[in-house]
Amino acid sequence: MTQLDSLPTMTSADAEREPLLRVRGLAVELPTGERSSVRALRGVTLSVRRGERVGIVGESGSGKSVTGRTIAGLLPTSPRVRVEGSVQFDGTELVGASARDWQNMRARNVGMIFQDPLTFLNPTMKIGVQVAESVRASGRVQRASVRGEVHRFLELAGFEESTRVANQFPHELSGGMRQRVLIAIAIAKKPHLIIADEPTTALDATVQAVVLKTLEQTVEELGNSLVLISHDLAVVSGMTDHLYVMYGGRVVESGPTREVMTDPRHPYTQALLRSVRSITDDDVDLYSMPPALREWLAQDDTCIAHDRRDD
Repeated sequence: MTQLDSLPTMTSADAEREPLLRVRGLAVELPTGERSSVRALRGVTLSVRRGERVGIVGESGSGKSVTGRTIAGLLPTSPRVRVEGSVQFDGTELVGASARDWQNMRARNVGMIFQDPLTFLNPTMKIGVQVAESVRASGRVQRASVRGEVHRFLELAGFEESTRVANQFPHELSGGMRQRVLIAIAIAKKPHLIIADEPTTALDATVQAVVLKTLEQTVEELGNSLVLISHDLAVVSGMTDHLYVMYGGRVVESGPTREVMTDPRHPYTQALLRSVRSITDDDVDLYSMPPALREWLAQDDTCIAHDRRDD
């Protein structure tokens, strides 16, 4: 039995008071060439409570996806990848954990939804087989019940004809349907935490709305915690309780989503919100962040986060 096999149960009184996920001072350095590297994360701190829906938002390259992949232990396996700080899941420290412990944690406690379903679905396997793998990986379902669980989770992900979908291959489904299959695979583990990394980037507005509604309904019904990573402020504003704004590998502002959206206190958050266009805007030019502001934000000692959990 590994350390992660003995995680505290969700009914523990102490566990109920503590965050499900607690990240402190997380720093990540990734190689970019034979002799070069980049500091992808610079002291990221965040937490996710049980049943809470948390959003991580920021422009491309801000460190959102690296944060999600680090939490799930999905960074490249290389001696040149450096991770410092703390990632605690249900009180268990994961930074420095063995590959087996990370694998057990993902199999039982964390479900990942990626932005490109064709990359993460096996084109040679039917949908039902791939969902069944996730069901079995959790270790929580008896063998005789796997098929029924596959259909249940496909239905939870919005498929009315679960039998037909289970017998199809990924190329036979539309982009939105494939994305919902990833949702089914993620929730089939019955995880405590779901990390959705840009789950609707490649979808049109109508399909995006369907996928997000499906994700929202499944999280609400199953009681999972959710980390929703997106560059789309409209998406996170409608689906999350708490919001973290990232820039340059750091969290620059955090707080209840409604408060951050209506009363941003950090210059970058204010700039990010100004970049969102409305159909009633008369201005022709799009807002872009002034170079002076970017230079100021890049300074390590000035980009200080404001966390309204402490207010």
